[in-house]
Amino acid sequence: MTTAGGLWRPTRRRLDDTLLAALAPVAMCIIALAGLSMWTVHGNAGSPARITVAEGRVYLPSAGVAETAAFFRITNSGGSADRLVKVASAEVDGAITLSRHRMTDNRSAYARAVGSVAVAAGESLAMSPDGLDAIVPAKATWQPGDLVPFTLYFEHSGAVRTLAVVVSPGESG
Repeated sequence: MTTAGGLWRPTRRRLDDTLLAALAPVAMCIIALAGLSMWTVHGNAGSPARITVAEGRVYLPSAGVAETAAFFRITNSGGSADRLVKVASAEVDGAITLSRHRMTDNRSAYARAVGSVAVAAGESLAMSPDGLDAIVPAKATWQPGDLVPFTLYFEHSGAVRTLAVVVSPGESG
């Protein structure tokens, strides 16, 4: 390439301007890569949650008792956490409530309704009478061995349908 004065020659200023023009996109790529690396290190990247629900059981209600409890084993084999946000069943009349049981210092227990429950990536959550359960409106016609359909709703994984077997309290089903 030629100019009015002859051949084109790089000058120090032209080289500096070219270097600065190339440096801006390279710097932005490095910043983006560092941000994505931190996102991955803190567990926010990876495969989505993969939820399975098994070992469902619902306690046979006692005579005259309006509510009973249901329990499930929830496993998240995915790389991201999820949350159980709701439990429902077309078999029962009324809402099902998630509840967590706690012991006090004086050895008495109490239950507190919870809005949702975390299911960590690669972990299982075993619902139990002395921990997390689902409070279910009782149905007087249930007999041991009956299967009750439930749908568990998760924040990211959506609805998971399962069955729970009716058992007497203290039985594993």
